[in-house]
Amino acid sequence: MNLPSFLWLWKIAAWSMGLALVAYLLLAISGFWMWRLRSSGQAPSFLLWSGTEVRSLHYLMGISMVSLVLLLLAIGIIGTLGHFGTLGQSSHLWAGLIVVGLVLLSALSATQISARRFWARPLHISLNIILFLGLAWVSLTGWSVVQKYLP
Repeated sequence: MNLPSFLWLWKIAAWSMGLALVAYLLLAISGFWMWRLRSSGQAPSFLLWSGTEVRSLHYLMGISMVSLVLLLLAIGIIGTLGHFGTLGQSSHLWAGLIVVGLVLLSALSATQISARRFWARPLHISLNIILFLGLAWVSLTGWSVVQKYLP
């Protein structure tokens, strides 16, 4: 297949990656707010939301992040197979698969956070710190992939 038929797919991928990065940033901010509420019992002075509202925002952004990353996985597989006929054209495949795995593990660990499962919160936070590096890696390798498609 030729590139023009896939241009709409790459636009969706670009928007999805941008939104996934925004979701990650909002997750980091809302996660910090939840930690602040839990440790000091009060929200930052500029925040007018309650702990429940911050937690709801965090869950909503987490679900959005998982959805966007799975969409990016599907776009990457469909687009690469359609354009090249095979996967594995660059290290972007491995970077993407690692990011997908980290996001899914982070989401799974989030569902385990409770007072009885003391290990879940540190695991969730650690996975998200590693995810920062994964997102940087997938962004850099993705930029090199984008260069292959530009005229």
